[in-house]
Amino acid sequence: MPVTDAPSPVVLDRRDGPFGEVVLRQRGDDFEIIANGCFLMDTSDGRSERLLVDAALAALPAGRPDPSVLIGGLGVGFSLVRAADEPRWGRIAVVERERAVVDWHLDGPLGRISGPALADPRTEILRADLVTHLLATTERYDALCLDIDNGPDWTVTQDNESLYSPAGLAVCRERLTPGGVLAVWSAQPSPDFGKALRNAGFHAVTTEEVAVARGVPDVVHLALRSD
Repeated sequence: MPVTDAPSPVVLDRRDGPFGEVVLRQRGDDFEIIANGCFLMDTSDGRSERLLVDAALAALPAGRPDPSVLIGGLGVGFSLVRAADEPRWGRIAVVERERAVVDWHLDGPLGRISGPALADPRTEILRADLVTHLLATTERYDALCLDIDNGPDWTVTQDNESLYSPAGLAVCRERLTPGGVLAVWSAQPSPDFGKALRNAGFHAVTTEEVAVARGVPDVVHLALRSD
């Protein structure tokens, strides 16, 4: 979260989209994304967003050639950049539902972070709602790296709750290849979500934490599809 003694934020863009208002702000040298008045992320750190991708790759079975990854949520671009920096990844698909966020990367100030990753031939940006995409596609991925909320217990919009439901986790499992990994970012630990993953048929359910300056640690929930 932004610290209280940081410079006052300056609004760079504000748009009304199909899921509410999204705002891009600059605070000193950092950028922030706000959705419906809720702070989502900024560029001040990024360790946990990078861990989301690193932990997913590490959890995959050894020797899997050119694994594909679907990143749910473009955000400020840290997860995408991390994936593109890793030559072991094959296809890198990013699902982002907010046109404004895509524009901020393609034609706006966030391009200074994601520009090379967006130009990587492995990268594809899919402008769609993540839940809708998972339900509609028949493609399978070796890893799903999902960061569209502040966590399973703190969703940005009510519709996102379905992603963490038994039916939503079943869809995630179906979209994974055998042995594939589901990685979910959260702003706080969620023991109930770990139980939900096990009940949905995932195994090797673990969490990895990243300490933050204040409050509870950021968390990456990891789970594997067994067959």
